Amino acid sequence: MYGSFIKSEFKKWLRDPLMGFMVFYPILFGIIGRYLLPWIADISDFSIDYYADLILVILTLMTPQIYGALTGFSILDDRDDNVLTSIRVTPLSIHQFLSFRLIVVVIITFIACTYVMWFSDVGEIPIENILAIAFLASLEAPMTGLFINALSHNKIEGFAVMKGSGIIIIFPIIAMFFTDKKELIFSFAPGFWAAKTISSLIRGEGVLLLTYNQYYFIGLAYVILLNIIVYKIFLSRTKI
Repeated sequence: MYGSFIKSEFKKWLRDPLMGFMVFYPILFGIIGRYLLPWIADISDFSIDYYADLILVILTLMTPQIYGALTGFSILDDRDDNVLTSIRVTPLSIHQFLSFRLIVVVIITFIACTYVMWFSDVGEIPIENILAIAFLASLEAPMTGLFINALSHNKIEGFAVMKGSGIIIIFPIIAMFFTDKKELIFSFAPGFWAAKTISSLIRGEGVLLLTYNQYYFIGLAYVILLNIIVYKIFLSRTKI
């Protein structure tokens, strides 16, 4: 059953040309980090080392945003086809159905984030830290998908919400230019915590306001809490 579900999910993502193109975005991000940026640095005064944390944050945080949007539109498709309503008459509960789908997108996003951070080869981050940060960042994907559905009734509304919610990625990027208490102004953004863990590794301990472990574990608890809240809002808004 689960194998068939995964196959149908991928077919659903690839059925739409726009979604099919978005699936390959992480591959593009990795290529940009590994080949395009060094080429730009060679022909200009641009310093990759100076902006390494900022570059890696931008490349990494775009990935859960993309896969979260894909999940959001996939769930919108199910709602249009009354799949979520039909689940009620099957042995599979709606919570099991949604949980499995959200777990799948976390796994896929985790793999994609790991690839982007490793293949782009920016900042020389150890593999164990890459895996940890990729896990933290991947938790943003299900939250994005559920948020889109909580505020949308169809794909047109979903696309508008996706564009609006995409703006939130700007706040972690702005936070990269602060190393004191001012950075906490932007801590409401889920991507802030993954961004700062990346920055703390590249810049070194003692430069930023908190340590790597503090950014990571506070961020992990915060993003998990946001997922729970958005999940409950989604269920109440959609009246499943």
